[in-house]
Amino acid sequence: MNAEYVIIGAGSAGCAIAYRLAEAGKDVLIIEHGGSDVGPFIQMPAALSYPMSMKTYDWGFQTEPESHLGDRRLATPRGKVIGGSSSINGMVYVRGHAKDFDHWAEMGAQGWAYADVLPYYMRMEHWHAGLHGGDPAWRGKDGPLHVTRGPRRNPLVKAFVEAGKQAGYPATDDYNGEQQEGFGPFDATIYLGRRWSAANAYLRPAQKTGNCRVTRAFARRVIIEDGRATGVEVMRKGVVEVISASKEVIIAASAINSPKLLMLSGVGPAAHLAEHGIPIVADRPGVGQNLQDHLELYIQQAATKPVTLFTYWKLIWKALIGAQWLFGKRGLGTSNHFESTGFIRSKAGVEYPDIQFHFLPIAIRYDGKVAAEGHGFQAHVGPMRSASRGAVTLASGDPDTAPEIRFNYMSDPKDWEDFRTCIRLTREVFAQEAFAPFRGHEIQPGAAVQSDEALDDFIREHAESAYHPCGTCRMGAADDPLAVVDPECRVIGVEGLRVADSSIFPQITNGNLNAPSIMVGEKASDHILGLAPLARANDAPWIHPDWQTQQR
Repeated sequence: MNAEYVIIGAGSAGCAIAYRLAEAGKDVLIIEHGGSDVGPFIQMPAALSYPMSMKTYDWGFQTEPESHLGDRRLATPRGKVIGGSSSINGMVYVRGHAKDFDHWAEMGAQGWAYADVLPYYMRMEHWHAGLHGGDPAWRGKDGPLHVTRGPRRNPLVKAFVEAGKQAGYPATDDYNGEQQEGFGPFDATIYLGRRWSAANAYLRPAQKTGNCRVTRAFARRVIIEDGRATGVEVMRKGVVEVISASKEVIIAASAINSPKLLMLSGVGPAAHLAEHGIPIVADRPGVGQNLQDHLELYIQQAATKPVTLFTYWKLIWKALIGAQWLFGKRGLGTSNHFESTGFIRSKAGVEYPDIQFHFLPIAIRYDGKVAAEGHGFQAHVGPMRSASRGAVTLASGDPDTAPEIRFNYMSDPKDWEDFRTCIRLTREVFAQEAFAPFRGHEIQPGAAVQSDEALDDFIREHAESAYHPCGTCRMGAADDPLAVVDPECRVIGVEGLRVADSSIFPQITNGNLNAPSIMVGEKASDHILGLAPLARANDAPWIHPDWQTQQR
C-alpha cells in the first residue's frame, strides 16, 4: 500500500489537509486507528457527553497523578474515530483571540500572526448567524465547515448575557469577529441538526474526489531512511506492514499521539530515546515538552423555577428527545446547549480576555453522569493562559503502550490567584438582577466557601480539564533548539515529514481548540502544496480602549 501523501490521523487537521490535497489532485492515504463515526451518540449534538467516555471512540488516556491537584488522575479524552476529537468534542467553535496568533509570530512562528491566519479562517467557514446578530464581514461564507448558533430559547441562556452586561462587561454579537471581548452567543460546529465534524466537512468530500483513501490501522512509527521519511509502519488486521509515501508523511495524530509517534520514530530528546532503546534520528529536545491545557471549574447555582434541562433528565424524556432527533433532526437533541458565553479580562492591565465562560442551563458533570440536586444552572470558567507546562513522554519503546502524560497543572503560583478570581467574578455575574427570577442557593462551591484557603481546597478537589491539550511539537524558527517544526510545519532535521495539529501550537489560544486545529490543517495544506499563502488581512480587532486602567 502506498500513496504520494500519507496522513496519520483522520482528525480535525488531518481531514482538512486530506481535502485540500485531494482537491488539488494529489494521491492521499489516511491512516486512522478508530472506526466509523456513524450513529446517534456522535451525530446528535445533545449526546456529546457519551462518545468521549466510550472506549469505542476515545483513546482513554489519563494523566499521571497531578501533584498540585491532590494526586488526582484526570481524564484526557482524544478521538479514536473518523473525525478524531471533532467527533467527540463539545462542538464549540472559537477561533482564538487575534493577539494569540500575534504572540505565535513573536515566538518564532513567522507567517502565523492574526493577519496571516484570518484568511484561512474565512476560507474554511460557512457561517450562519441564526438571527442572533454577528459580524458577517469577518466570517467565511462558502467554506466546508458549517458554523451555526443554537436557538437560545431557554430564558437562562439570555439571562447570562444580560447579567454580564449588568455586571459592567461589554456585549458582543460575535466573539469570532471584530470584538472578541464580552458576553454573547456561542458558535458551534452543528449543521442541519447534526454534528458537523471534520469528517462531515472535509473527509467525505475528499473521498468523493477519488483521490483520498482511508485505511484502518494503528500507526507504530514513521520509517525514516537516510534522514527522510519514506513511510509508516502500521499494525493492520493483525499484521505489521509498511505503508509507503512517495512525497511526504504528515502526522496529525493529536497533542498526545503526535509526539509519541515522533519519539518512537527516533525524533525527540536523545537521552529519553536512549532510555527506551530507540535509535536516534534527530535530537529534538522539544518533542513532548511544552504541554498545555485549559482547566476549568463548574460554578453551580440552584434554580427556583423549572426552566432548566433537568426537566428532561428522566430516561423517558431522553428517549423522546432521541426519537425527535432521529426521525426529524429537530428538538432539544439538535443543540449542544452551550449557547451563551463570555470572554473577559481578569483585571486592569490585561490587554485581552484571559477568562472564558461556558454557560449551561443545567447543573451537571461534563460527562453527563451526575446531575446536581435538581434544577440548576452552571458556568464553566477558567483562565486561558496558564504559565504551567507539562510533558508527554514515553512509558516504553513498545508502540502499544500509552505515553505518560503530566500536565503539571497548577504548578505556577499565579494559577491559584487566577482561579480564585474566576470564582469571584462568576459569583458576581450570577448575583445580577437578570438571574433574580431564577436564582436559588449556590450549589458549588457553596456560600460557606469564601476564604482564599477554602477556595484553593475547592479548586484542588474540583478543577477539571477542558480537554484542550496542545503544544507538544512546538512550531518555531528552524534554529530554535526547542522547536520541533518550522513555520511550514516541517519537522526540523528530517526531510519529507511534517506535523500539523494542535501539537504545533507555540502557546495555547483563547477558548476551545477545534477551530484553530482545523485552521492549522488548512494553512499547512498550502505549505505542503507549495502554494503562496493567502493574502494577509488588514482587519484590526477591537481592544478595550481603557484596558490598562479598567477591568471592564
